[in-house]
Amino acid sequence: MHQRRRLLSLLAAGPAAFTLPTWAQTAGAPRTAAAAASPKALAWPTQPLKILVGFPGGSTPDLAARAISEALAKNLGQPVVVENRPGASGNIAADLVAKARDDHTIGVLINGNLTVAKLLNPKLPFDPAKDFAPLSLIGTAPLLLTVAGTATGSKPAELLHWARSLEGKANYGTPGNGTVGHLGMELIKSKTGITAVHVPYPGNPQVINAMLSGQVHLALLPPGLALPHVRSGKLKAIGLTSPGRSALVTDQPTLRDADVTGADLEIWTAAAAPASMPKPIVAKLSAALVEAIRAPDSRQKLLNAGWQAVGTAPEGLANRMKADTNQLGGIIMMRGIKVDS
Repeated sequence: MHQRRRLLSLLAAGPAAFTLPTWAQTAGAPRTAAAAASPKALAWPTQPLKILVGFPGGSTPDLAARAISEALAKNLGQPVVVENRPGASGNIAADLVAKARDDHTIGVLINGNLTVAKLLNPKLPFDPAKDFAPLSLIGTAPLLLTVAGTATGSKPAELLHWARSLEGKANYGTPGNGTVGHLGMELIKSKTGITAVHVPYPGNPQVINAMLSGQVHLALLPPGLALPHVRSGKLKAIGLTSPGRSALVTDQPTLRDADVTGADLEIWTAAAAPASMPKPIVAKLSAALVEAIRAPDSRQKLLNAGWQAVGTAPEGLANRMKADTNQLGGIIMMRGIKVDS
């Protein structure tokens, strides 16, 4: 009886009486919008959902897509098919997503595809700021600033001093021109006074081999690849690029701990739809994605794949895209970095 009177009083008070917590408002907004959608949106999806990934099977973006696909299929009531379309640092898949018009195709894409791709290569056939509808940030991960095992010192400040002391004789390796490793190192150079020359390689395994053989002095590397060599003493680590300590790498300090500020940087993967997808469907799909990403089983799968699970409303991903575009876009302009088509 008491609960019934409580309910009647809330109904009499009007909508203002029903106040959700902030997190619930953010996560629930897409589902609320979907509930008021047109009959077509409410009936969506009417066929399997296709997720395009711009990298090969077994890559971290591919593992992220597959980590959430089972929970997403359950939420949508339709199968979810992950399709790999690798090439051009993920931009081939990104272009296919931008041009999809079936309302059942989305992409699991990375930072570069959704932020600075057009700044790096004006000839690209898509524009991240105009051609995508953000859905949700899936996962984030830091990079680890790593130096050669022959570097003098062991503490982060000592290793930074060693890198500065090389005064232009140093070089740094990356998995390619315009990658987060490249742009991130240029950002770090601008904040630390390090003067190293960029040397691109086909991928991070080749960068590590070059460091182990003494050809490369510094690199920003995925922690999972670098730490076995750090722990064996063959490489040395300065710090993570994340703002705080990472659940993925609990035993490593950050660059902030070494008094390097303004160089916070993470790699991330996110889900985006074509800008042509109707807004009510975007809202419904985003809500389903957030629920899938935050599911305990999905979170563990993402962690195993090297991602810290996030899950955001479209606005959260849109804000992250703008912030990263501004940060990395400044580096691109300052250094004049371009990527050939």
